[in-house]
This record gives sequence, C-alpha cells and structure tokens, in this order.
Amino acid sequence: MFRLPRPAGVTAVTLALGLLVMTPAAGGEPSVSDPRVIAHFDFAKGQTPENIALAPDGSADLTFFFARKIVNVTRTGVTRTLATLPAVADPETPLVTAAVVTGIARAADGTLYVNYATGTRRTGIWRLARDGGAPRQIAELPADGFPNGLALDERRGVLYAADSVLGTVWRVPVGGGPRTAWATGAALAPGTGADASGFGANGLRFHHGAVWVSNSDAGTLLRIPVREDGSAGPVRTRATGLAGIDDFGFVDRHRDTVLAALLGSSEVLRVAPDGGRSVVLTAADGLSNPTAVAVRGRSAYVTSASYVEQDDPNLLLARVHQRDRG
Repeated sequence: MFRLPRPAGVTAVTLALGLLVMTPAAGGEPSVSDPRVIAHFDFAKGQTPENIALAPDGSADLTFFFARKIVNVTRTGVTRTLATLPAVADPETPLVTAAVVTGIARAADGTLYVNYATGTRRTGIWRLARDGGAPRQIAELPADGFPNGLALDERRGVLYAADSVLGTVWRVPVGGGPRTAWATGAALAPGTGADASGFGANGLRFHHGAVWVSNSDAGTLLRIPVREDGSAGPVRTRATGLAGIDDFGFVDRHRDTVLAALLGSSEVLRVAPDGGRSVVLTAADGLSNPTAVAVRGRSAYVTSASYVEQDDPNLLLARVHQRDRG
C-alpha cells in the first residue's frame, strides 16, 4: 500500500496498487515499439492523466484526476483545456476524499462523457457537448461509490460505468436518466484483506458485444457478455495475476488481445486471449504509474499519472505492429 499525497496543498490520500522491450509476439500477437513521451504534465497542479479517449484526428482527450479537467492533447503534445468540472465543497469521495474526474468515453459526434466522483449528489456521469460549453450532469451515481472506468455502446444508446467501491457496473441511458445496477458480484468487488486497496472494478471497455472490466485488488481481467435483451451475462475471468491493473485497451476491434496498464510496477502488458502475457513497455520507456491505454490503428497511447513516483505524469505514444491472425 502506497501513501499518496495530493498535489498543491490537497490533503493526503491512499491508493493501493498492487530500454524498449521488443517482446517477441507469440502466435500472431502484436508487438509494440518506438515509445516516446509526447507530453509532460505538472503533478503539483493536479495534472494527473487518469483516462483517455481518442479522437479521429489522432489527438487524445484525457481526464486530469485531481485537477478535475478534461483536456485535449495533439500528437505533437499541444495541450488545451476543454472543460473543468465544478468544484465541490467538502467532498467526501471514498478512498481519496477529493473530488476527482476518472473515466472518459467519446461518441462518434465528438460528445464526451466523464465520471465524476465527489462523495455528494454531484457524483455521476457528466456530458460535454461537442461544441463545448459547460459540462452537465446527466446521471447521478451513489455518493458512497467510486465511478471509475466508463464506456459507451452507441448502438444500444447506453453508458457503462465501473464502481470500484461498490463492485458494480452501472448502466445509464446515453440521454441521461435513472441508473441500473447492470452487473454485480464477488468478481467485481474490492478485496477485504490487509493489503487490499479498496479498488475493485476499475478499468472498463465495451468490446465485441461484451463489457470488459479489470479488478485491481484481484488482479483480474473480466468479460461480461451483453445479452440480446441488454441484460448482463455471466461474469467470466479472462486473465489473472495482473497485479495493480488499472485500465486497458484492445489492439483492434477484432482481437481480444489487450494492452493493460499496471500502475504499481509501471508496466504495460500484452495479454493474449488465452490469458498469456508479456511486458511490452516499462519505466525505461517513460512510464510513471500508467493508468490507461487506448489503441487506434498502429498507435498506442498510454497515460501515466505518476501517483506514486510523483515526478513525471505524461502521455506516451508507441507503435503497434499487427501480426498475421493465422
């Protein structure tokens, strides 16, 4: 368990986590090369990039956890602020006490959705319209929870949010409205032992007709199929032993191969469909407690919040080499 001071006079919080590496890709799995940090941020100003959504032009929309901001970063590292979530007096957010912005999802028309955890009625999903303006809350989530990963299923018109404290995947209509506890159970719950962080369900992606979720305390990657009626199918474990896993991304729309951010060890792992894994990026490449991965085409983007190291929050860009699927 690591003691993490919040930046710029913010009270201390606790988060637990559990040379280019040209790792040979087995069985047609993709490889990763040419990593480079394209943007450095300021930890003291709360510029801790937590999650990422990619735009068609190759730029990245990021959430700054402590600064409560949504920013856009170009492939050349130019950063501009898109919006700031409203301040909350006396936030009582579980685990961190601060009001923090976590997961982000992007619609095809450019609308952005983010999770905001505050410990108050402002906890929930917020929308930022494509033409800008002030962000607006479209759904309230439990104040005693911690909404984290977020994903959008545009075909069904719903958002899914992983709650790290309540061990729940929430489902919310994209237009706003009442929440539904879509998936629950022990596989999504945080740990209870002395070394547990309190973070269960964390990263979340919608992929190939299923909701995929990481459980940080359990070190697992889970798959929950979406049935035809929209209900959740059985939770299946797809990989184990992923200590400190945060968010993750898929190498493309057709594969179940994942690039997973391991916050505590400052690594990105390639996780194959059979659960096998290998290290593809490390701290030597510029990672500093990575939090999320997103892939578009041949480009992989990795956010590092530097929660533990507190020296270099950044955005890294690398190349993904696709292999013959055989």
